[in-house]
Amino acid sequence: MRQSSALNILKTGKNVFLTGSAGSGKTYTLNQYIHYLRARRVPVAVTASTGIAATHMNGITIHSWSGIGIKDELTERDLSNLARKQFLADRLKDTAVLIIDEISMLHAKQLNLVNQVLKHVRKNDNPFGGIQVVVAGDFFQLPPIGSKGESNRDKFAFMSEAWLDAGFRICYLSEQHRQKSEAADGGLDLDDILNQIRRQDVSFEAIAALENTFDQNVDIKRTRLYTHNLNVNKINDKELAALEGETRRFEASSVGESKLVDTLKKTVRTQDELILKVGAKVMFIKNNNELGVSNGTMGELIGFAAVKVDDSKAKDKAKSDAKADMAEDDTIAIDDEDSSKTADKAKKAKANTKGKSSAAPKMPVVRLNSGREVIAEPEEWIIEDETGDVLASYEQVPLCLAWAITIHKSQGMTLDAAEIDLSRTFELGQGYVALSRLKSLEGLKLLGMNTMSLQLDPLARGADKRFLELSSEADANYAMLDEKSLQQSHDKFVLKSGGTTSQAVIEAYAKLQKRRREQDKAQQNKKQKLGNQVADKSEATLLATKALLEESLSIIEIAQTRELAQSTIMRHISKLKAQDPSLACDHLRPDDEVMTAVGNAYVAIKVANNPNDFNDDGSIKLKPIYEQLKQTIDYNTIRLALIFITP
Repeated sequence: MRQSSALNILKTGKNVFLTGSAGSGKTYTLNQYIHYLRARRVPVAVTASTGIAATHMNGITIHSWSGIGIKDELTERDLSNLARKQFLADRLKDTAVLIIDEISMLHAKQLNLVNQVLKHVRKNDNPFGGIQVVVAGDFFQLPPIGSKGESNRDKFAFMSEAWLDAGFRICYLSEQHRQKSEAADGGLDLDDILNQIRRQDVSFEAIAALENTFDQNVDIKRTRLYTHNLNVNKINDKELAALEGETRRFEASSVGESKLVDTLKKTVRTQDELILKVGAKVMFIKNNNELGVSNGTMGELIGFAAVKVDDSKAKDKAKSDAKADMAEDDTIAIDDEDSSKTADKAKKAKANTKGKSSAAPKMPVVRLNSGREVIAEPEEWIIEDETGDVLASYEQVPLCLAWAITIHKSQGMTLDAAEIDLSRTFELGQGYVALSRLKSLEGLKLLGMNTMSLQLDPLARGADKRFLELSSEADANYAMLDEKSLQQSHDKFVLKSGGTTSQAVIEAYAKLQKRRREQDKAQQNKKQKLGNQVADKSEATLLATKALLEESLSIIEIAQTRELAQSTIMRHISKLKAQDPSLACDHLRPDDEVMTAVGNAYVAIKVANNPNDFNDDGSIKLKPIYEQLKQTIDYNTIRLALIFITP
């Protein structure tokens, strides 16, 4: 099925499973549909099965969005408690379209829970409470993590009751937009080989073509993919040790109960202590739209530069304490009972300066494979509950050594060149995931394979065959509709969903998006000309946030409108507030009772002057305030209150 056909089916409002091989354009098609809905003011929720996948879509995890957390089942009491949470209930009731990306990594039990919650909260027994549900992914990717002894039959989402309940239309994309054809004289290209693997009909010619890559001299910027962490760590440690020059260490900081922090760390590809040297091959592990990098962007560390600090930054409490990724970053929802447990386990992330603090800490400067140079400053990952309250956070420089990475961590990436070792493949689908990261055979050096390397899960294979058949049927059925009937169907769904078909509104949205793209491009150009200044220091992006503040939008609304993380918006507000104390942001101010409590705690800690309660820049840590308040006010609210309290 072509992308245009899939879009036509999506626009009818039917529940859809969007699938296809790696590089077929699933994410592109989803983004096209999201823009279509937003232009017509149709409320759409963008989620993904994992935090890492969510960053690619500028969304949140389905666990957080739905309030299911990490539970395997929900009692009637659980459902009633969720329904009473106004923030969550409003979100679920207001949504007309729910998108879940990387559905292959969502456990069947969790999809059932999402269906259950939506039906209960919306008081609607139709599938998923009557809203359109669009799931996307490829079940030939690595399966979801399950309990010990669970088979893939127990885990795959398409085996769930909710899947059957939804009656998904299947849109199987057939065009290839990642792999490039380099075959000559009737030979095989990578796309041919991947399709053979998907059919589980791999020819001797295909195996020979893969094995022949062993002698290829792939680009020096290659990435090495291995099945086991042991191999990855050994290579990275050896390559780092071989580099001359000064070693710098960057220590992570975390806030939250230990098991929550540990859960969070599993979604992060860096380390508590990140050791770097000039010349190290590194990879960004978090999207940063303003910096112009994404999860998987590769480069070489070329130096360490002091991050410039504005005069107002010394007063900017939020920069050190009030980073609130409430919804838009890598998120995992958890149970309420965990919210009262906190423990500060690490020091503030900083360069190793032999114990001496620095007003201008030196951060890694990375030359990307594209040639552009950027500064990597610490980023934050968070765990939140269903109301958006931050329960745990983890902050570190968003880099990892990348001479080698595991195949599991490569999922979702696109690589120009890779050295791949499949000789110790232990999981069905590992080989397919690794090979499908590449654009062509020209970029492959295959070190070895075993008997499992090119095998796929039989259940996934059987399902995929059926998906192809159903997709062909759907394509043929919708092809019979004339353009007028199809348009009427599209408009009917938009209006039913509370949207608008006004051409003036649609054109205004298109103009806004065009202006944003132009601004982003201008900012990228400006960064290069100014020696790669960090984007969120630009006046333009601050003014854009200020304009939305003046319209009395909430932090969530501003983040969604600007397609930025809420932590970034919080930083913007803090800087704007420091520049202009009369900033129009009082609508964000917590109530007087909260402000008084946080203010009193802030003063008490300042008077006590316990060195352990302060960061290196003199600002007060969050934990002592939280404990001073006897854990009655959550971290997120404290962060917000401090914006209005700190001078």
